[in-house]
Amino acid sequence: MFSRSRRWAEEPEPYWKQRSWQWSAGFLAVVLVLGGIVALTSGRDTGADPVRASESGPLSGDTALRDGRPSGCSTDDSGGDALPEAPPEDIRWRTLGVTRVPFSASAGPVRTTGDLHWCFARTPLGAVLAAHVIPSQMSGSGWRDVTEQQVVAGAGRDMFVFQRSTVQDIDSGERTGDTAVASYAGFTVTSYRRTTANVKLLLRTTQGYSATTIALRWSGGDWKVVPGGDGSLHSPVTAVQGNTSGYTLWGD
Repeated sequence: MFSRSRRWAEEPEPYWKQRSWQWSAGFLAVVLVLGGIVALTSGRDTGADPVRASESGPLSGDTALRDGRPSGCSTDDSGGDALPEAPPEDIRWRTLGVTRVPFSASAGPVRTTGDLHWCFARTPLGAVLAAHVIPSQMSGSGWRDVTEQQVVAGAGRDMFVFQRSTVQDIDSGERTGDTAVASYAGFTVTSYRRTTANVKLLLRTTQGYSATTIALRWSGGDWKVVPGGDGSLHSPVTAVQGNTSGYTLWGD
């Protein structure tokens, strides 16, 4: 009986109570969530599609493409495949959820439809902006529409939806006492092709710098986040030791 009790004690906590999941879920808006996780519901919604269908959305599967882009989406792609060496001059910062993210009139997001910020340049810089903006839209109440249109469909997206459904929504301007906010400090494009990109984001927190990678795919005429099989929208967050060489810094 003693051994059984000890075996129970060694069993891991449910994922939504683990610090690693709280950190991962919080990063949806570059927020390190230390609390505010709500309990799972009784599960009466079995059999329902976890993502609300959005047939009229600009990035929906049935949306007609013009010149390879959704209607009304036009960007400056003249930079080609050249990796960015500096931030674009037209960067402006906006608040999404509880963090500030970069917007560019030339690289995107050029269009806004409800909670959806979309239409990124088909360039490495466009992928960089998408890697910042798309995950940062996930903390607010419109995250289901964003997921349906800006996250690549599959088992990973379904897992993300299941996990995200257990986290309280935090919309722009809201702040809870147990939420600490990190900020975007810089980026580097670790790989790029016309159809795929990997962008490493540099984060600044009160403990120093950390980094994580976002995988993206060109799909339906725009950049979309490729989730991992475990439902994560980014790689594990790791501490950055030493200086920040190798990253393009956003500046203050």
